[in-house]
Amino acid sequence: MAETQLVELVREAILAGCLVLLPVLAAGFAVAFLVGLVQAATGIHEPVVGLLPRLVVMTAVLLVTLPWMVERLAELFRSAVVGS
Repeated sequence: MAETQLVELVREAILAGCLVLLPVLAAGFAVAFLVGLVQAATGIHEPVVGLLPRLVVMTAVLLVTLPWMVERLAELFRSAVVGS
């Protein structure tokens, strides 16, 4: 494997990893923002109140998008094997 191929493969792997994590992180940030607004409006500043909704939503998004994530990563591995 040439050096340029390896650099390209690493770049694709980093981009694929970021793309795969994006839905879960975006859902977590959205819920954290909404919970933060509610906590600021009500004056309740309990860490558990902010943590539980994020965990539930991020787990749900992970379970829904897991087949897509696995397919994207399998596609990356297939291209790495074929390219070498």
